[in-house]
Amino acid sequence: MVAVVVALLACGRDKVGVPPDAVAAGGVDTARTPLAGEPVVMFVGTSLTAGLGVEPDQAYPSVIQQKIDSAGLHYRVVNAGVSGETSAGALRRIDWLLREPIAVVVLETGANDGLRGQEPDSIRGTIQAIIDRIHAAQPATRILLVGMNAMPNLGAAYVTRFQAIYPAVARANGLPMVPALLEGVGGVDSLNQPDGIHPTPAGQRRLAANVWQVLQPLLTPSS
Repeated sequence: MVAVVVALLACGRDKVGVPPDAVAAGGVDTARTPLAGEPVVMFVGTSLTAGLGVEPDQAYPSVIQQKIDSAGLHYRVVNAGVSGETSAGALRRIDWLLREPIAVVVLETGANDGLRGQEPDSIRGTIQAIIDRIHAAQPATRILLVGMNAMPNLGAAYVTRFQAIYPAVARANGLPMVPALLEGVGGVDSLNQPDGIHPTPAGQRRLAANVWQVLQPLLTPSS
């Protein structure tokens, strides 16, 4: 288990001092020609969102773009996932990501904080700061919070406190929430790459389904 945690932490580091536009998968359109004037759904997240180990069009944000198109909705998905990023890293770059109007931010962060055993109250405070920045910059932007689970090796007390972060933040801010991004994927060998952490293309499709059931009601059909 210790080896797994070390591998996770090695999958990427916060890009401190690196301009966000120089970071791979730091904010890229999915593989699709955008239409003029389409509102943006931006996915801010870790390697799970960036799609580490799979092709860009297999990462769950790209799968959700396909679902959006199939539903006849006109939104442009931007994948702003960065491997290895903590919530502090997401906070550092959120202002840059908000340079253009965003209709919906799907916020997946905190998993790498948990792997490092950071204090749950501190993690919650940083996630709240990200939400506050979004509200201040773009009051009309909807935020979908993505819940994460903690590794059991951190101890039952820590796991309980960590997993309580997300529903508490969602309640405090009146946000819709995906209960657990990795529901149905975590611990399933056939849906994960050899590292046992990052989903395969099939696992990414399951992540997309988990997010889509909460995201779809937030998207307004075009008139």
